[in-house]
Amino acid sequence: MTLQQEIVGNAMQMAVVNLLPGQTVYCEAGKFLFKTTNVTMETRLSGPNGGGQQQGGGGMGGMLRQAMGTAMQVGQRMLAGESLAFQYFSAQGGEGTVGFAGVLPGEMRALELNGTRAWFAEKDAFVAAESTVEFGIAFQGGRTGMSGGEGFILEKFTGHGTVIIAGAGNFIDLNPADFGGRIEVDTGCVVAFEEGIQYGVQRVGGLNRQGLMNAVFGGEGLSLATLEGNGRVILQSLTIESLANALKKAQGGDKQGPTGGLFSTHTG
Repeated sequence: MTLQQEIVGNAMQMAVVNLLPGQTVYCEAGKFLFKTTNVTMETRLSGPNGGGQQQGGGGMGGMLRQAMGTAMQVGQRMLAGESLAFQYFSAQGGEGTVGFAGVLPGEMRALELNGTRAWFAEKDAFVAAESTVEFGIAFQGGRTGMSGGEGFILEKFTGHGTVIIAGAGNFIDLNPADFGGRIEVDTGCVVAFEEGIQYGVQRVGGLNRQGLMNAVFGGEGLSLATLEGNGRVILQSLTIESLANALKKAQGGDKQGPTGGLFSTHTG
């Protein structure tokens, strides 16, 4: 069954999901807004696959493997800075309604997975998904990803069904194949991309005069994200760092002046 959902609103969108009997949707803790009274809510540490093992099978050994699988999931999410728990919602005695939202002003998008291609998303992009969609953590970007900041640790969605993601500002959909096979973007602008797109992080210029000018005065730091291949890419027009700096400036706390880049006083 396809998840019946509608994304409403403008500057701060939310997803209103209509649950049919037998359907379950889960979200990251903190993304839930409202529900009808016939929708039950349950908080679990495990993902929708129950830690990678079938529920109730294999006796004591199966229970132990399931517990270890759940512990690995929780450990991965903790390493990635994600919520440790998920909230699950199911309708009882008829159809029900539940609402979700992201944490920043911006757009939301419903992605349909058919089992052939996974989707990858930036940290905190995940809002909610059907229980038939698996949530995981992926590490991409190579060694340079560690110095690239956002995007090295990604959310990964596999399986069948609907997954809802959110970002900041407005979305733009691109395919690197339409631009010679490769695009370079600010690391904070990547929201999500399909499996088959190669993600990486590269330095901005070389260790020369122009490279240092880009890093110090360009406002991008030392790295750019690279996206190569043929597939959908979703970018956002607002980065968390630029939003934080704008709020600091409005409060009189921005000390970075006109240079940006390495001279930024932003501490995360």
